[in-house]
Amino acid sequence: MATHVVLDTSMTCKNFAALAQRGYYNDVIFHRIIPNFMIQGGDPTGTGRGGSSIYGEKFEDEISPALKHTGAGVLSMANSGPNTNGSQFFITLAPTPWLDGKHTIFGRVKSGMRVVQRMGLVKTGIEDRPVDQVKIVRARVVEESGEE
Repeated sequence: MATHVVLDTSMTCKNFAALAQRGYYNDVIFHRIIPNFMIQGGDPTGTGRGGSSIYGEKFEDEISPALKHTGAGVLSMANSGPNTNGSQFFITLAPTPWLDGKHTIFGRVKSGMRVVQRMGLVKTGIEDRPVDQVKIVRARVVEESGEE
C-alpha cells in the first residue's frame, strides 16, 4: 500500500530555497561530519555557531509526526534546541530515530547519495570537523521540471 505524505514545512522549504537562490550556501563548508550519523553544513562562518534565516535570526520548528529519520539521505534543519532554525542543515547517513520530533525534516536526497556517503567517510579531527575542507561549491534550486 502506497502512502502519500504531504510536507507541511513551507517556512523551512522557503527558507532553504531562498538562501540557495541568493548564493548564501555557495562556498560554505560542511563543518561537522560524523560517520554513520550525519553531515552538517549551512553555516557561512564555518564554525557551527553561525547562520541566519530569511525570517531574521531564527524561526520555529515545523515538526510532522509522519516524517521520520528512517535512513540515510534525510534532509533536516540543524538547531540548538526548539525553534532555533536558521540556515544550518544536516543529511543523515543512517537511521537516526532519536532525532524524530526534534528536527524539522524537509527533504530527502534524490540523487547523489554515493557522494553523501563518501563525505561521511572523510577524516575528521576535533569537534568532528573534516581535516580537509568539504564544501558546497554552488547551491541552486532546480524546479520539478528539471529547469533552474
